[in-house]
Amino acid sequence: MAQDSDSSDSSYNTYQPTTGKQENFDDTKKLNRREKNRLAAQKSRQRQTLKADTLHQESEHLEKENAALRKDIRELNEELKYFSSVLKSHESLCSVLSSLTEEMVYPNHSFHHTHTNTAAHLHL
Repeated sequence: MAQDSDSSDSSYNTYQPTTGKQENFDDTKKLNRREKNRLAAQKSRQRQTLKADTLHQESEHLEKENAALRKDIRELNEELKYFSSVLKSHESLCSVLSSLTEEMVYPNHSFHHTHTNTAAHLHL
């Protein structure tokens, strides 16, 4: 009974013996295909590694640029604080500012031009 089940195996029934030349040709074909596949896989891994390296370098560059920009922001904020304090101390001493109302001083951001031109004449 065990032989009956073996004989019903489809791979057993479809087996066809090959000649020596055909076998060598098939083996060579398999080896060539495997070598080609091995080289393609190696090339793919190299591309992935190169892409990862490039992304890592770009990430480091952007982190450095971000740190530099954050430093610039800190420096500009410090400069803003300094100039704000200079302006505040100047406002209490400036006779031009004390005589003008706020609406006259700050319309259309022309404070600087009005103030510097007028102040130059008064302080001389």
